[in-house]
This record gives sequence, C-alpha cells and structure tokens, in this order.
Amino acid sequence: MKRYTFTISGNTYTVDIKSLEENLAEIEVNGTLYEVELGKEIQTPKTPKLVRYTAPKPKAPEPLTTTGLSLIKAPLPGTIIAVNVKPGSAVKPDQPLLVLEAMKMENNIYAEKSGIVKTINVTTGTNVMQGDILIEME
Repeated sequence: MKRYTFTISGNTYTVDIKSLEENLAEIEVNGTLYEVELGKEIQTPKTPKLVRYTAPKPKAPEPLTTTGLSLIKAPLPGTIIAVNVKPGSAVKPDQPLLVLEAMKMENNIYAEKSGIVKTINVTTGTNVMQGDILIEME
C-alpha cells in the first residue's frame, strides 16, 4: 500500500503498510509482519501563545539644578500650621521648611535642594490648595 523509511536513534527502518481497516493496521517492518492497533489522533489544542508585557524602563530623574528660582508647592490642600524658615534663611536638602495639616495629619514639607529662601507666601493658619506656591528659593 505505502512505504515509509524511518530513522530512530540512528537505526533505519523500512515500513510497508499492507492493509488498514478502521483502527487495525497490518505493517511490515524490515521484513517482519506486525498487526498494530491505531489509537485516536491526538489533537493539540490551539492555545494562544502568551507574551509577557515588558514595561518600558523609567527615565532617569533629571538632576536638581542649584541655580535659578525654585518653587516649593503644596502637595495637597490643607492648612499651614508651622513655618520653620524666614526670608534670607540658608537651607540644606531635606531640611523641613513648613508643616501642612491635611486630613487631620501633619505633613512636613522639605527642601529639595540647598539654597536661600527668597519669599514665603504663607503664614501660620493659611489655607492652601494643591499646587499653591508656598516658598520661593534661589
């Protein structure tokens, strides 16, 4: 009927299919006759290939410049309850400048870089909105 050549682990086999009825096959392998029962065809499911999302690398933060005017803004709405600096004060990075009460919590506002306080736009008790300029530094 049909002739095939298989190579398995370096050994070559000549296979002749003599007859095929339903799930029984009569085959001859290198001159030896065998009766083989055929199983059902195994179908591989067509599962979509999953591709993992690769997030883009974050940009490196821009270095803080030490020249020019720096604005300290309110990070959220609240009330100023303490001002720790005065105009003309020299400040260092991470020095607390003022305290903002928001949602019954005290939030310290720190200096991002060193500089000299030019103007203070708020006093104790001032209500501020998010983004309001609190302090200007040089």
